[in-house]
Amino acid sequence: MPKLQSLIDGYRRFRTGPYQEQRLRFDRLAQGQSPKVMVIACSDSRVDPSRVFDTEPGEMFVMRNIANLVPPIRAIEGQSSVAAGLEYAILVLKVHYIVVFGHARCGGIKAALSPKFGTAAPGEGLYIDRWMEMIEPARRQVLSACALSPDVDAERALEQSGIRLSLDNLRSYPFVVNAEKAGAVKLVGAIFDIADGCLKLLDSATGQFVPVTVELDG
Repeated sequence: MPKLQSLIDGYRRFRTGPYQEQRLRFDRLAQGQSPKVMVIACSDSRVDPSRVFDTEPGEMFVMRNIANLVPPIRAIEGQSSVAAGLEYAILVLKVHYIVVFGHARCGGIKAALSPKFGTAAPGEGLYIDRWMEMIEPARRQVLSACALSPDVDAERALEQSGIRLSLDNLRSYPFVVNAEKAGAVKLVGAIFDIADGCLKLLDSATGQFVPVTVELDG
């Protein structure tokens, strides 16, 4: 329970510090939200999109799941938090950007590349395997590339391919396609490496991830 106590202590610091300092902002947010950016990020505890993009409360509508994946609409049966979140972001919040925000050293990607992938039993990773099945087309391509060239970094390649696949899957939702065609929303791919702090954006013209330039002191 000491970890729970640390959360309570953190709340107290928040309540007496940032909450008081931004009281006007929180008063406005209590009346509703109007973020212009939706971020689909990984659940990994090491990578917080609000920290990476240095945003304030109310600026981003964030959805997190294992490996920041978007299932294609054909895979949706019944309830889907991703489909519901997309629908809300596009139709209600009317966001201007949807960012698929991946990261290096992703545990979900590593699991998908494991020799044991697809063999787990309940309680041993079965649901992780089932979730990661949607990345199978990209996984096959990466494994084929690795077979031809052992120098290929499979994890890095699949992390990037997974983002491209999720962007393609976003375009399987008619309300996303309609908003994009109308110029109301733009789809963006991004990947962050916590080891060196580098953020790369997907260049739609070249299909490559390009580092964002930063001027560092010293």
